Amino acid sequence: MPKGYWVTIYRKIKDPAKLAAYAELAPKATAPFGGKYLARATASSAYEAGLKDRIVISEFPSVEQAKAAYESDGYQAALKALGDGAERDVRIVAGLE
Repeated sequence: MPKGYWVTIYRKIKDPAKLAAYAELAPKATAPFGGKYLARATASSAYEAGLKDRIVISEFPSVEQAKAAYESDGYQAALKALGDGAERDVRIVAGLE
């Protein structure tokens, strides 16, 4: 079964305090689902569209675990803490292996 990945692009950070509250809760909420961060930073280089947005890549044992983590009560509480503090795009994709 291929691993699952969250790819999160932060288009705009509107409230750093809300983002910090989210960042405190999110890892604790996703860890029980096997979630771990692979990358979490502003792009060091940007090609083609040229957007250097902040990006976070998280790995899970499967797509199902990634979805379950996102839909969990703990992660929903993290999202509530984030509120309107950031404009972002979250996608869940399957790995190739």
